[in-house]
Amino acid sequence: MRIKKLTLHNFRNYEDETFAFADGLNVLTGRNAQGKTNCAEAVFYLCTGSSLRIRHDRQLIRRGESCASLRAEGESRFGTLSLEADIFENKRELRVNGVKVSKSADFLGNINSVFFSPGELRLIQDGPDERRRFLNLSISQTSRPYAQALLRYNKILDQRNNLLKNRDVSLVLDTLPVWDEQLARYAAVIVRHRAAYLKELSPLAAEAHSFLTDGAEELSLSFDADYPEGEEAIAEELRKELSAANERDLRLGFTTVGPHRDDVKIAIGGADARAFASQGQARTAALSLKLAEVEIFTRLAGESPVLVLDDVMSELDLPRRKKLVARTEGLQCIITCTHAERVLYGKETNKIRIHGGKIVS
Repeated sequence: MRIKKLTLHNFRNYEDETFAFADGLNVLTGRNAQGKTNCAEAVFYLCTGSSLRIRHDRQLIRRGESCASLRAEGESRFGTLSLEADIFENKRELRVNGVKVSKSADFLGNINSVFFSPGELRLIQDGPDERRRFLNLSISQTSRPYAQALLRYNKILDQRNNLLKNRDVSLVLDTLPVWDEQLARYAAVIVRHRAAYLKELSPLAAEAHSFLTDGAEELSLSFDADYPEGEEAIAEELRKELSAANERDLRLGFTTVGPHRDDVKIAIGGADARAFASQGQARTAALSLKLAEVEIFTRLAGESPVLVLDDVMSELDLPRRKKLVARTEGLQCIITCTHAERVLYGKETNKIRIHGGKIVS
């Protein structure tokens, strides 16, 4: 998968700019706060329909403007394609090959992307939300059934939580089984996909981590949830757990069981990474997960994703920078940095210098 051209209009600090990307290593250089990360963000947004940096899309609109437009021309093994996003104050429009899509699930997977920035340390150091977000976005890019089940699950979960706030206890207890049945059905799809994904991700992440640390540390992942085998068995177990938790949920006003509460255990040398990993260890562990994600996407989609590395090189020592660049072989990779020489190491690259939201020579 490749992005050949990216056009931005009133996106972040870009008024009008077009980027031409090479198939291999692309290095966006320039001083801080010039727009390198904004360009990287735009690439990821057009691949996934979401940003890892903001909560509301309207934050992507250039100050003083009413809308932003992003367009990418790319190719996959199925041929050439275009991805477009028009972002307004209270809505957005997404198009694939000029055809408007109403669901984000239909926008995902056309060009897969893996994004890594210093902020990805949250994946190791923060709470379960960050690890669930990683799983959700990663699996959704390669599995439309998962993406659709997740959308339905979250919608039903919101409706169930709203019901739990109703003061009519009798009405709530009579109605909950209807929502529980639907919730358990979609939850089972989510759990099955997560378990299978982690089973494949874990050895790949361990291998990447061993490569980056020269075998000095061992990384392991495990699903911090206890579910039976098989989708029907999972659904039945969740129905029982939801029913048993009804009174507690009613008292608290929200749903306390289900995959929206699950977590992934990440350990380095057998020790809980969230509790004991140093900053450097957390960075290497998070990067290992992302490199493993690249491998999974390549296996499942039959071609490699676009790898976006935002301001990563400044956080790594020289040996790990060289190892990381070596792992980009055969990928389209977009790297942002202040000094291109930190990543080149004799490799042929497409260098793009950015200043004040513009490409400069």
